[in-house]
Amino acid sequence: MNNTKSNVNVKIDTNIKETAAFLLNRMGLDQTTAIELFYRQIIAERRLPFQPIVNLSIGEVTLDEQIIEAALRKNPKRVKLSTDENGNVLIDKELHPDIYDWAVNG
Repeated sequence: MNNTKSNVNVKIDTNIKETAAFLLNRMGLDQTTAIELFYRQIIAERRLPFQPIVNLSIGEVTLDEQIIEAALRKNPKRVKLSTDENGNVLIDKELHPDIYDWAVNG
């Protein structure tokens, strides 16, 4: 990889910059290193390393969008489920009672 450096110039809200700089400093990082880490993660994942959420007023957001946003905020644990030979999902009631309840009762 090429070791030459180039500048990135951005305008950002002063409070955001100062707060982030303070927190980064507490982590032992400067802003340049943090931004380089951010860019490297974008390259590694080939996407943003987080999921942006559209922030609209309630009147403009559909119920489905509200549910999805709430689920993303809750960050539910992921569970790998099995299927039978017909492709039906098998849920162990004892192992995953919440998922079982949702599947049965909706």
